[in-house]
Amino acid sequence: MAFDLRHFTPARVALGRTGHSLPTAELLRFQLDHARARDAVYESLDPASLGIGHLLLHSAAPNRATYLRRPDLGRRLSEASRKLLIQGDYDAALVIADGLSAPAVHHHAAALLEALNGLLAGEDWRMAPLTVVLQGRVAIGDEIGQGLGARQAVVLIGERPGLTSPDSLGIYLTWDPRPGRTDAERNCISNVRTEGIGYRAAAHKLHFLMREARVRKLSGVGLKEDGGLLE
Repeated sequence: MAFDLRHFTPARVALGRTGHSLPTAELLRFQLDHARARDAVYESLDPASLGIGHLLLHSAAPNRATYLRRPDLGRRLSEASRKLLIQGDYDAALVIADGLSAPAVHHHAAALLEALNGLLAGEDWRMAPLTVVLQGRVAIGDEIGQGLGARQAVVLIGERPGLTSPDSLGIYLTWDPRPGRTDAERNCISNVRTEGIGYRAAAHKLHFLMREARVRKLSGVGLKEDGGLLE
């Protein structure tokens, strides 16, 4: 029984061929997806489009070109932004960063936060002020979490664009955030978007991890995501 693999995946499979090359339509579709991925990397984040109150911060990378060439500068705050952080006593700090795809933040961050806030409502969570970081990478959440006095940091960030997913949002949770934390000390929820992990499912996973991290006082490889399926 014959079936078309393209009905089951957006991946480039069963494309066919014309002579020794791809059909023209498939070649044009590839070039379009490649252009969308490149555009996502260079698009600027518009914090106002999120429609959420926040503290705006900048990494040590002064512009997009430097950010792409110097990943290390995207992992730490500028001196001016560091002075904006006020030490408090918080259970968690939520950080939004453009990462490598501002469209991911534009399309998904606000809806994800709305779903998460619905789960946190009624629970005893002291949340730090929401921060938005321009030219930021995952590890910048460590410095922000420490500067705000938060026991865990959650970073929502645009992931590296793929040819079929230029707007994928990633979530990284780190217990006891401070500079020097490694990726092994984080939990990641990847591919949050309409065609990937939905907002309710991602919020459900994140809510579980945040609660478990608070109870067990750890994150990363020692903290497993086994919160069950969302009904």
